Parts: sequence; structure tokens; C-alpha cells
Amino acid sequence: MNFGGSQSLERLGRLQEALRTLPDKPEETPESALRALWCRAAGLQLSVQAAQDHPPPPLDTAGLQRLDALIARRLAGEPLAYLLERQRFMGLELLARPCALIPRRETEMLGEAARALLLEAAAGVDEPCCIDVCCGSGNLALAMAGAVASARVHGADLSAQALDLARENASLLGLDARVLWHEGDLLAPFEAPAWVGSVDVLISAPPYISSARLESMPREIIGFEPAMAFDGGAFGVGILMRLLRQAPALLRPGGWLCVEVGLGQGSAMLQLAGRDRRYDQVRPVRDAQGNERVLLARRAVEQQGG
Repeated sequence: MNFGGSQSLERLGRLQEALRTLPDKPEETPESALRALWCRAAGLQLSVQAAQDHPPPPLDTAGLQRLDALIARRLAGEPLAYLLERQRFMGLELLARPCALIPRRETEMLGEAARALLLEAAAGVDEPCCIDVCCGSGNLALAMAGAVASARVHGADLSAQALDLARENASLLGLDARVLWHEGDLLAPFEAPAWVGSVDVLISAPPYISSARLESMPREIIGFEPAMAFDGGAFGVGILMRLLRQAPALLRPGGWLCVEVGLGQGSAMLQLAGRDRRYDQVRPVRDAQGNERVLLARRAVEQQGG
């Protein structure tokens, strides 16, 4: 890092000594954080990835003071994405605010699997229907809308504030007309008869951390991101189990449920889905370490009851 000379070297040393990054945000290093915060202090709103490709502007004395304040907040645990007010997800530059979970790189596995299934559906029907529940900032819904122009995409969340952010992100990306947003608990906004058997791809990155574990999570997560986006109940799988039970009513025969699962939960969830005769295919998506992080379950093409 050669911008700013000694000004940047001293601050980089501070970050290298004190910054503790989390494995679920691999895009952040002391070097990438400094460059992104430098751009933010200059008035630019860029994700950490976008900042790496942007020449850092010169900072005057006031700008350096803003930079030092941002560095202090980051070292106190405030997430980088919230300081930058931006986060990249599946190539999209999104607004990031404390009302919604910061989109993670690991969730891109879910997004990529769902996108492939939605593209497959689009090859067979004129307007495939996709729903993203627990949509948060809208990252998955917007990634689907951006990838499949013919899709009818819907996002739903219990948080009105998260939905406001999702709408802002849709506007930022020019996708306002492509996604409809719904407020409500899980699949409750889709209880009308018109939704039955109409959905090609149902996506969710739901809360899956057990309530008891929340207090032991890093302060960077639980101290700043909304707890409701993590709390999956007593055993962490309550919402996952609700989705497995309720999704078949909405899915068309051959439609897919695509959900992210927590570390250690994949095997049990796969077994649970495999015993439900309303699904005729169940398969995992594994990360680079072999952990099951996404569950894909297809609504039985021939109705089998249950």
C-alpha cells in the first residue's frame, strides 16, 4: 500500500496490530480495510471489494481525522460493511445498514444454486416465480431478479426496516419494478390460495443459530447486526423445520426449496427432508471444507401425499 506515504503506513500498522477479522468475511484484511475506509473518509461509498479497484483520493487534515475516527470504530468492533454502508454480494453493490444482516460470502453458495435452478425453470416457463423469505437487505431476491429477466421475484421479511433497505437496494440497482416486497412472518404473506403450487424456486437464508449461543457470538456480530436475523430458536433449526414443512404447499411439482443451513445442521436437515414424501429429490451443496451449507429439496413431480 503506497498511497498517502507515512500517513497510510502508520494507520496500516495500527490495523495490522489490532484488527481481528472473522472467517465469514474473508474479503477483509488490514490492507483492504484501510483502503476502503480511506475512500469512505474521502466521501466515497464503496464496498471493500470495489474500493480495491479505486484510486484512493488525497485526504486533507479533516479527511485524515475522519479516517482515524472510522478506524477507531472498526477496531472497537463495528462491522466494516456498516462503516462503508456498502457490501458486495454476487457481483451486486448493495447498501448495508444495521437494520439487516450483512450478506455473507457463504450465502453466495445458496444464491448460485438457486440461480441455476431458476434459470432451469425459465427455460421451461415464460415467467418462473421465485420467493426469497427472510430476505433482509434483499440480496438474494435482487440477485435472482438481476440474473433471470423473465422471473417474477418476491421478497419477504418480518422486519419493516429491513424491507425498507431492500427497496432502497432495488432502486439503487434499477430493479424496482422487478421485485415485490412483502412484510410478514416466514411464508405468512403467501397464504392466499393463488400461491398454492405456483412457486418454482423458494429461497431462504433463515436464522439458524441456537438462542443459547447468541451471547457467545463475537461482538462484531451480535453487538451490531440484528439478533432476529440469527436467532433460530432453542436448537437453531426451528425456522428451518418450518420451511421444510410449509414449503411444499407453495411449490409447484418440480419446484425447489433452497435453504442455507448452519454448520453441523446439514446432515439432520437432509435426513428430515428425505423422509418427507412430498420431496422426491434432496441434495446438499458443500463448502470447500466439505461442510453441508445448503439444502436443495424438490417438490415431488407426482403427488405422494404426507
